[in-house]
Amino acid sequence: MSMKPKNSSVFRYVFLIVVAILLAGGYFAWQPLKAIYFSGVPKEVQNRFVCIPTGASFDEVVGILKTGGFIQDESDFRWLAEKMSYKRDKMRAGRFEIKPGWTNRELIQHLRTGEQAPVRVVLNNERLPEDVAGKVSAFIEADSLSLINTFRNQSFLNEIGYTYETLISAFIPNTYEMYWNTDAKGFVKRMLKEHDAFWDKNNRRQKAKNLGMTESEVYTLASIVERETNANVEKATIAGVYLNRLKIGMRLQADPTCVFATRDFTTHRVTEYHTTFDSPYNTYVYKGLPPGPISMASIPSIDAVLNAQQHKYLYFCAKPDDSGTHVFAESFAAHKVNADRFQAFVRQKGF
Repeated sequence: MSMKPKNSSVFRYVFLIVVAILLAGGYFAWQPLKAIYFSGVPKEVQNRFVCIPTGASFDEVVGILKTGGFIQDESDFRWLAEKMSYKRDKMRAGRFEIKPGWTNRELIQHLRTGEQAPVRVVLNNERLPEDVAGKVSAFIEADSLSLINTFRNQSFLNEIGYTYETLISAFIPNTYEMYWNTDAKGFVKRMLKEHDAFWDKNNRRQKAKNLGMTESEVYTLASIVERETNANVEKATIAGVYLNRLKIGMRLQADPTCVFATRDFTTHRVTEYHTTFDSPYNTYVYKGLPPGPISMASIPSIDAVLNAQQHKYLYFCAKPDDSGTHVFAESFAAHKVNADRFQAFVRQKGF
């Protein structure tokens, strides 16, 4: 009796097993290769930056990457992340620029140890610490509430040598690069560093001493100058007027201070309501400088105080034209003439 059919069946069976093993081996060999070298960041992404919050879990990071369109195959990414020890209890936070076409290996390597992409925080002429908080929270991870709470944290303010009223003098208007995952205290400390660097330049600290003023007092006066005029060319003259008034104990009677006191920031006209409003910020009511700045002060305004023009002017009012600049006077009688001319101009304009 021939045994060929039986041998043939056994051969086919063994052959199929060998093929299955080879295929399985090939799959298991291909899967790592695919995860490492072939799948990864798509060649086109809508937004090249990803922000990973402080304290995020691995699953949250995967969700962020998937939602942002930064990974093509989630299972490949998860597999390789485990192999590369990227998965941790608390993932690395920050803002990272992702390059289109990166492999999973390149993506994970960058998220794990790569350089963060900084953000540019822009500070201009915000009035209140709350305004600063709202502006800054649009750039960094710290939200406005955590920033406001830090601005009002008395023990922290004592530690850095400020009060809530003077804190805004620590903020020098400029554009600053910082990491997105900066927290509230980290932001303030960075501003203090920038503040010190600013005052260390151009002999500013000595100039403040020569005026008999602290840096915060210079900033406070500069904030009034800031709100009086947009014309840098006349800021040193206006600063000189206020310094002359301070020297003789005359009230500053600065319109921007009573507007700040009432928080009536939308008004176009200062009335008796504003000038008689009882507040330590109202320089129509109280002599000297207010307790703190009435807004952020620009660098030209700060330098205008430090380099104030020396003159005998005690008064100024708007010019009777559309220039937005002012005319100055040494006596109240001369000031009254200037003021009458401006009022006549206003009436002529039909305001």
